[in-house]
Amino acid sequence: MFYLLMLVTFLVALLVCYIVSRLFNDSIYKILNLIVPEAINQAWLKYIKFAIYVVGISGGVRVWDLEKYITSRYENREVVQLTTERWTLEIYRTLIGSLQSIATVLLIFFVFTLIAYVVLSIFSSKNEKK
Repeated sequence: MFYLLMLVTFLVALLVCYIVSRLFNDSIYKILNLIVPEAINQAWLKYIKFAIYVVGISGGVRVWDLEKYITSRYENREVVQLTTERWTLEIYRTLIGSLQSIATVLLIFFVFTLIAYVVLSIFSSKNEKK
């Protein structure tokens, strides 16, 4: 059952990453077009998508948390059993963990691109005045 739980949580995290990546694809592409030269913006878009997948999966599939189903954390205690309620809880944790991790990455991306956009706007307005 443990291996099935790992596989299911991985697939849930992967699905969440795919959906979020598709939802934000156009926004990220448009922002990159404003800031990054056309020649390399596709590479940056691929990198951002890769970061979404890596962070989303690692945030959703918490291996150190799943260890409780194969080993006991305390001596003289039984291993936690996988019940239907625990499955539901783990899938929910996977969903929320993936979304939180992806939201953090996207927030960092949007903050830095906003800063870059403001800096580029300031420099372009100074060049127009000259």
